[in-house]
Amino acid sequence: MLDQSASLPARIRALRTERKLSQDRLAVAIGVSKSTVQYFEAGKLIPQEGTAQRLDGVFGTDSEIQGLAKTAHEDLRPWLRPWAENVRRAILLRSWEPLLIPAPLQREPYMREMFAGVPANVGRVEDLVADRAARQAAVLDQNPPVTISCIIAEFALRRGSRDVMKDQLGYLVDIGHRPFVTVRVLPDVAGGLHAGLGGPISLATLRDGRRISYLDDQLQGKVVASVRDVGDLELSWESINGLAMTTDQSRDLLLEVLNEHK
Repeated sequence: MLDQSASLPARIRALRTERKLSQDRLAVAIGVSKSTVQYFEAGKLIPQEGTAQRLDGVFGTDSEIQGLAKTAHEDLRPWLRPWAENVRRAILLRSWEPLLIPAPLQREPYMREMFAGVPANVGRVEDLVADRAARQAAVLDQNPPVTISCIIAEFALRRGSRDVMKDQLGYLVDIGHRPFVTVRVLPDVAGGLHAGLGGPISLATLRDGRRISYLDDQLQGKVVASVRDVGDLELSWESINGLAMTTDQSRDLLLEVLNEHK
């Protein structure tokens, strides 16, 4: 049973019943077997694009079935879905950042300064800021809330102009008091050569229990969904987690660095 596509089978069944169509008649109308219609309504099969289009035609539902089918296919293959969409479907977000403040916790002045430092962003900095701010709000304002756990290298706390970092660090202190947000720091003196030096890690746990990751570089990022690869990244994250300060120690360090900007 494909739980993640439960809304689609229920909708197909309801529309067929409303229009007083038997499974046999619907099967003939869309060019499939009766057993295929039964599988659609039981959640054992998801209509392909052409079949979904024919279902919309028979039901007179514009593109509703096509949209539900697309979502159901993406639920089965989350690597086809943009990372931002996976984030909105997550119940737990974990991130490690060795050089920057993690995206879910960035303030707009910090975003603006960060984006402006990339030559390819000339002329589109404000659009990038607006897009990230909107995606961030969609995560932070969810109800029930998403649990967010971020580990930040101490190095990142001291990179940025005075006023921007004063604002950003104060925000990290404040948001760290939220019950579903954890902000921890990996001090520069910890760990020597450790797993976190390999680069940033973003991990999302979806509502159906599956876990995926996102790897970024200066050109483009990619969603990682294979169980083995995500497992390796989770082991790295746990290794970094073991080196990080406690939340209280991290808050003290954030306040200490914040005072340096006053």
